[in-house]
Amino acid sequence: MSYDKNNGVDMKVKTPTKPPVYLGLLSPELHQTDRDFWRRHKRKVYVTLGVFGSGYVLYKLHYWHRRRLSDLETEVAHEREHDELIRAQMQEHFQNIQKIADSTTLPHVMEYLSSRVEDELDITPIMEKLMRGKDQPNSLTAVEKLELWNQMKILSFTRMALSLWSMTLLSLYIRVQVNILGRHLYIDTARVLGDSQLLDYNLILIATYNTCPRSLEETDVIDTKDEQLFLASSDFLSNYGLHKLRCSIEAAASEILHVKQLKDVFDVSTLHDTSVQILDTFMSNGSPHQWLGYVMPENSTEFKLNEPTTSGNSDLIIRATKFEQLMSETHEVLSSAEFSNVVDISVKTGVEVLMEDIKVQTGDSSLISGIPLAKLLPRIAQTGQRLLEEPNRNRYINVIHNIPEVELFFTILYSNTSNS
Repeated sequence: MSYDKNNGVDMKVKTPTKPPVYLGLLSPELHQTDRDFWRRHKRKVYVTLGVFGSGYVLYKLHYWHRRRLSDLETEVAHEREHDELIRAQMQEHFQNIQKIADSTTLPHVMEYLSSRVEDELDITPIMEKLMRGKDQPNSLTAVEKLELWNQMKILSFTRMALSLWSMTLLSLYIRVQVNILGRHLYIDTARVLGDSQLLDYNLILIATYNTCPRSLEETDVIDTKDEQLFLASSDFLSNYGLHKLRCSIEAAASEILHVKQLKDVFDVSTLHDTSVQILDTFMSNGSPHQWLGYVMPENSTEFKLNEPTTSGNSDLIIRATKFEQLMSETHEVLSSAEFSNVVDISVKTGVEVLMEDIKVQTGDSSLISGIPLAKLLPRIAQTGQRLLEEPNRNRYINVIHNIPEVELFFTILYSNTSNS
């Protein structure tokens, strides 16, 4: 307390106090301390921040990687499911076209071939003359009888070998056709409908056989005239190649049978070997693929569909090109070593089955012990008719189609047919 002399009043004078603590923080000494601290520890701070930053970046990268991986796994799963569906559809399509070949095309072809073989190799006149000579001994001389029996011998084996070979080749040829055509239709239809849609196999299969659905016709995928022309080539053997085939097999039969006498005793083994020799001789004569000329035209442009057209010349050129493509693929398949191997296996299997049937018909003991060739000839002649029966009751065709090598061949053929 102080006293003011002028005013005579006592006055209180405040004494200075210490500054607040927070003001001390702003002191130069403290700033210097912070700078020293930062200078000593900033490396550690940077390292720590770098570690935490890198960890965060790695975490985000790992997160996005896992997410991308999950998306890829989902996509792969969907693609795998789609591929499995496509494979299942193609397998169904493959099985269906094999059934259609056996139930639609083959019956017509076999019926027509049977009638043509009956006309080409009719042994009834020879048998009637022999029967007449038996009933009327003086109606034929010994030389005439021997000549008729030799003709009977040659024609009986020729008919059997021709029926077996043509049945085997046509059943295989038609399957080649239907697999090639069915595969083309599948790919062309899939290209139009797109991968996102399931293919209606009934439509595709119907389209393969003359009754094309309007929805597919409008897309210009199916050309029924091309199909009819291509499938009609299965009758080429019956219409154009049968006589030449008969002459070739008859020549082979004459070559093998000229040393076989009517009194010779034939058992199952002898009959089997003789049949195989005739077929092998026939197949080995001429060029390696000479037999192709009996089954299909060598030049597809020579095989014409005798139907009038109003489409114009340009359409004829396009159609000829499409038809030639199908025929070219078929010729390539039939001339392959794989198909030749399938034919060889199928024909030999057919001979085995045929021998079993003949043995049953003649009686097991008779053919096992052996019988004269003259007595066996009527049985041999009758086999031609059984070999050309309708496919639904023709066990030879069923046996051939169920051979593992044949099934594998057509599975590979279907999967490898051109995608273009």
